[in-house]
Amino acid sequence: MTNTLPVRAPKRLAFLVLAASALICPGGAAAQDKAADKLIPVTVELGDVSLTKLPFIMAADNGIYERNGLKVSQFITPAAAAAVRGSGVIVPPENIKGNLVAEINIGGGSPTMVRMTSVATAPHRVILATTDDVSRFHVISRADIAKPEDLKGKRIGYGNPGALDHLSMILFLRKMGWNPDRDVSMLSNGNGPQSIVKGLVDAFAGTDIALTESRKLGLRDLVDLHQYHFVMPGSGVNALSELLPKNRDTAARFIRATVEAIALMKTDKTAAFASMTRWYGIAEPEKLAAVYAEASKLPSKPYPSIEGLKAMQSVYTWREMAIRQPEDFTDPSFVAALDQSGYIDGLYKKSPR
Repeated sequence: MTNTLPVRAPKRLAFLVLAASALICPGGAAAQDKAADKLIPVTVELGDVSLTKLPFIMAADNGIYERNGLKVSQFITPAAAAAVRGSGVIVPPENIKGNLVAEINIGGGSPTMVRMTSVATAPHRVILATTDDVSRFHVISRADIAKPEDLKGKRIGYGNPGALDHLSMILFLRKMGWNPDRDVSMLSNGNGPQSIVKGLVDAFAGTDIALTESRKLGLRDLVDLHQYHFVMPGSGVNALSELLPKNRDTAARFIRATVEAIALMKTDKTAAFASMTRWYGIAEPEKLAAVYAEASKLPSKPYPSIEGLKAMQSVYTWREMAIRQPEDFTDPSFVAALDQSGYIDGLYKKSPR
């Protein structure tokens, strides 16, 4: 089909599983040790400052990337750092870099695929892993809004179309039986507690980082969206599609580092707190605990979320999105290789929870 986007995942799963499994078998481990002096460079962009990025900053801080033969240059964009400033988080300047198009983006599958199917110049990426597959947002409102029904007719803030806060809010409004285009006013660039304080919006969907700051400002935690288990293609590993075919070994190494980092996060709270302080500048025990409580629930086996992509396609329905199958956006073979080999389960046998 000439009109489809050039991001279809390779179909030869058996071959890809064998290729990724080379990192797991003893011979592969020995070869990796010999190559320790020649690390593979990889650029990694952390799409935003949130709990879902915790495994990746821990991978950088605890030598996990290097153990997997990678020399990772990992950074937070100026826009992401600015966005979280309104929630009381000041990212140290040494962790911020310009808007480089990194080889791997750690960000939401929804905003990535929305841009890819609606912006001609957007990078084309393939989802290799979904590290957060359900909405963990909270609907945060003015203090005088007492119940969810009171949101009807109000101004709802969000980041950008396709962003996970936007997708989560649309799914919630549908759950309420409302038309997001008619029953509320949806305003972009209106997320974060300061948008309410400044009178720009009446409510927004925020993460636990935003929730902690919002409570200090006297705002209301109106709805915990986690209770609805809204599936979504949340944060994950998104690789540039044009680079993936010739760099499958690198991708396999990165996904192995990802599952190792998730296991470390789930089993070492002290290390998790240290990384949040170093990368995000978060030192308050309350904020650290709030972020970790949710981060520890992330899936141990981060397969790309097909059900989440279906939910996304039910909301964003333009032609370039609709002509794709959910599987066309993903390549699950790297996670599958680690899962089928028993490697992921073995991470949790080594260290008690």
